[in-house]
Amino acid sequence: MRKKKNGFRKPLIIKKVKQPPEQPSVDPITGKKIPKSFVFSRGKLPASLKQLQMDLRKLMLPYTALSLREKKRNNLRDFLNVAGPMGVTHFLILSKTVTSPYLRVATTPQGPTLTFKINEYSLAADIARSQLHPRCPKDLFKNSALIVLSGFVSGDLPLQLTTNMFQNIFPTIDVKTVKLSTCQRILLLNYNKDTKLIDFRHYSIRLQPVGVSRRIRKLVQSHQVPDLRNLQDVSDFVTKAGYGSESEADEEAATVTLSSNIGRVNRASTKSAVKLQEVGPRMTLQLVKIEKGLCSGEVLFSEYGISSYTLTLRKAGGKEKSDGEMQDEEDEGSEDEEDQDGEHQEDSEEEDQELD
Repeated sequence: MRKKKNGFRKPLIIKKVKQPPEQPSVDPITGKKIPKSFVFSRGKLPASLKQLQMDLRKLMLPYTALSLREKKRNNLRDFLNVAGPMGVTHFLILSKTVTSPYLRVATTPQGPTLTFKINEYSLAADIARSQLHPRCPKDLFKNSALIVLSGFVSGDLPLQLTTNMFQNIFPTIDVKTVKLSTCQRILLLNYNKDTKLIDFRHYSIRLQPVGVSRRIRKLVQSHQVPDLRNLQDVSDFVTKAGYGSESEADEEAATVTLSSNIGRVNRASTKSAVKLQEVGPRMTLQLVKIEKGLCSGEVLFSEYGISSYTLTLRKAGGKEKSDGEMQDEEDEGSEDEEDQDGEHQEDSEEEDQELD
């Protein structure tokens, strides 16, 4: 008989998967509900628009689902059922027609929905390649971006709804209690009343102390011993010219006095220059439609004249048309935009039927 070998067996160790910390639903300082979002698509998207979708997810961090998985059979109701328990308040939906891509921004669960035509867009990777020194620190997306609206001064209903939508899509801040170290990104939306276009820009914020040479600043930030072989004295390293290029010159209009320390270089009660560097994505948007519900309902505004047509019917006491008929009327009124709207029309009609 063979003897059993009593060899040493390595004990089985089961590693516990570290769960990410649960995000709060209410801001402990302001006491207001923190808005959260889903960024997904409807219909087929080309590779460039899929990357734009990922860029938008990173922009909406940390209160969004970065790794959201979507399948072809998922409809709008599926996302809506998941959004409630997770506290999701907004949907950003990308779609593509034959003519151009579209971005829909909706408030859950009952709307309204703003539809934007994307006239132009650039990916974050394209912007990084165009820069000599692209900047993306590891903790850049740890906190939500600040939003700045410019040119939204008209009292028209479309602009009011657009202003409220973008203001509520990001958490509010308390200027008195906010930590300056958490303000690292800014989203700028500029409305041009002449062209009726919205410039969508995403920047990172960095501070540079005023009056400190580039050599000293890099020495403090890098924690590395500088190369002094070609210098006669240490004072040569400090006094040698190196205060930056003309583009980095200190401007009085772009300087602030800090109320707290930020990093090792920017100290409290000292002046620092505020620098903005574009991160991306970049878009040029045109508002084409506003619906009262979630991707359905009464058309409050349309670039193609549907809203005025609905108001005329109501004044005449006529019977209000259904959502499908209003969509057909919009398709007829927009020869260049919605007549060739293949997948975009089918998706919106399916979503309307399921929500009904």
